[in-house]
Amino acid sequence: MTDFLKAKWENLVMANYSVPPELLLPYLPKGVELDYFQGETFVSLVGFLFKDTRIFKVPIPFFGTFEEVNLRFYVVRKEGNEIKRGVVFINETVPSKVVALVANYLYKEHYVSIPTRHHWEISREIKKIEYEWKINQEWNRIYVEASPVSSPMKPDTIEEFIFEHYYGYTKIDTNSAEEYNIRHGRWNVSEIINYEITCNFETMYGSDFAFLKNKKPDSIMIADGSPVSVKWKRNRF
Repeated sequence: MTDFLKAKWENLVMANYSVPPELLLPYLPKGVELDYFQGETFVSLVGFLFKDTRIFKVPIPFFGTFEEVNLRFYVVRKEGNEIKRGVVFINETVPSKVVALVANYLYKEHYVSIPTRHHWEISREIKKIEYEWKINQEWNRIYVEASPVSSPMKPDTIEEFIFEHYYGYTKIDTNSAEEYNIRHGRWNVSEIINYEITCNFETMYGSDFAFLKNKKPDSIMIADGSPVSVKWKRNRF
């Protein structure tokens, strides 16, 4: 099966917020259910670096490495005896208009293109990772300080729940959705020492999520990342 996209995802930062399940129901594609961790549903504000991106094995000149910031939540699809755990994106932000246009046109995703930037400072003592994005002349940011040493995720933890979702689901309309497979290794994580988040959730993601601006995340984490691939074929159901 042909890979549509190959890239490296590096230094994934995720701030996770418990939200009422009814908040997410209007965004839920047909045929999937909300996924719960210890009885709660979550959205995640995510920042990471897309690096060395290739489309059908062809490098993308000038646009192959870029920041992405997204807001997502977690779902399951039950297909026979198989349980597929996946994510649904409220919005995905990238700096390239070309990347956003292609993703929205081909796959009916929810990409927007606005200025982004990142700053990494990694030493033997500490790892400082920051992602910023600019909307309405305002720079938003997600920043963490973490241990430079990473280790495997422990079973049955919030880290495992957040990171171990290997499908993406897109709501096409009220009667159909699409499923795609995201392949990557199991990521190592680092201990968070400090963090700062400045995000105008209402401007970025709409009034439904405005309350998150003043809400402390229930957890925040960072993963090393790995090579990833996304298959060309998408299943519509």
